[in-house]
Amino acid sequence: QVQLVESGGGLVQPGGSQRLSCVTSRSIFDFYVMGWYRQPPGKQRELVATMVRGEPATYVDSVKGRFTASRDPANNTVYLQMNSLKPEDTAVYYCHAKLGGSPPSVYWGQGTQVTVSS
Repeated sequence: QVQLVESGGGLVQPGGSQRLSCVTSRSIFDFYVMGWYRQPPGKQRELVATMVRGEPATYVDSVKGRFTASRDPANNTVYLQMNSLKPEDTAVYYCHAKLGGSPPSVYWGQGTQVTVSS
């Protein structure tokens, strides 16, 4: 069974930085897609960053230039480095992973709250 465990959320001031981590229960090389979603209060979950195996990460326009997704295969971990945070970045952030197959298997972490406020 695949598990994804996020950490690193918390309260941060506008303009600050935060790094989220997502540890997987198997090698990140097994997943052909990994990424980060977020769900702001009262809104739908939205895609933030996607990492397709063998390709550079892609980002939603609202975080381009501020957020960076990365992989650490040695520790089965993916990260989301968030800089220049804004109040509108406040959300529960979820790690997401997809294994190949027909249909593909999709996995989610439990979520970690990020609150940007002074």
